[in-house]
Amino acid sequence: RAQLRGLANTIDTIIHVGKDGIGENLIKQADDALEARELIKGKVLESAMLTPRTVSEALCEATGADAVQCIGSKFVVYRQSSDEDKRRIVLVK
Repeated sequence: RAQLRGLANTIDTIIHVGKDGIGENLIKQADDALEARELIKGKVLESAMLTPRTVSEALCEATGADAVQCIGSKFVVYRQSSDEDKRRIVLVK
């Protein structure tokens, strides 16, 4: 988990959760991004009536990913790519 948090420092926020909350489009966008990148960072906007932890847990449940961290209004989610050619992150145990 510490390794993933370190990698998350350098990536840009690509998921923004607003007042619409968690819908099918957001889940699809997160699923596609996880398949392509494996590690994504998201932000919950002030207009949303959800906490970052709630959004992170809901996205993890919907996409089969793992929550890495939640700090302030941002969250980080990881899921290993199903395509071995697209795997870029090698976890050290």
